[in-house]
Amino acid sequence: MGSKNGKPVLREEDVAALTKSSGLDEAKVKVCFEAFLVEHPNGKMKQKDFREMMVKAVPKKDAKKMEKHLFRMYDSDKDGCIDFTEFMLVLHIMSDGAPEEVLNNVFCVFDVNGDGVISIKEMNKLIKDMYGLLKSEDPDIAAKNLIAKTAFAEMDKNEDGKVSKEEFVKACMGQEEISKMLTSRIVDIFGGC
Repeated sequence: MGSKNGKPVLREEDVAALTKSSGLDEAKVKVCFEAFLVEHPNGKMKQKDFREMMVKAVPKKDAKKMEKHLFRMYDSDKDGCIDFTEFMLVLHIMSDGAPEEVLNNVFCVFDVNGDGVISIKEMNKLIKDMYGLLKSEDPDIAAKNLIAKTAFAEMDKNEDGKVSKEEFVKACMGQEEISKMLTSRIVDIFGGC
């Protein structure tokens, strides 16, 4: 995204990239950009704006705890804001992407510190923040620490104490029970967006 006289503009290369990645035609990409600017005149969605969008999309109070994790997934350049290109790419992948693409994005939710692997500490943090959502759908669900330990064991196939993106995708694609349940809850949030 560029800027002209202090106003955000969508460059032709951005339009071309979004057209290719989203399957939308150029006119639709431009309409979506204009709608994004109405809500975010500076071309950037702040975390507060994202929180408000999440509350509307997922009115469950416990989904609020997931907001910071989902924001991290969108904010690919880690500048603290989501621009239109970041927003459209993740939204398209989460709604229409191949399973591997979706899981690669969901991995960012689990990788809290962004170091490219998931530690047991990160798994525990995410399960703690997700637990309200999980419990509301299944009141008999196991305790938080048991879910975290089971999911981590399913994913950490080489038992090195960390889960790589490859291990994460394989566990989720391989129908590992807890891994699949956790990722499907995150993907379900996007059904409301």
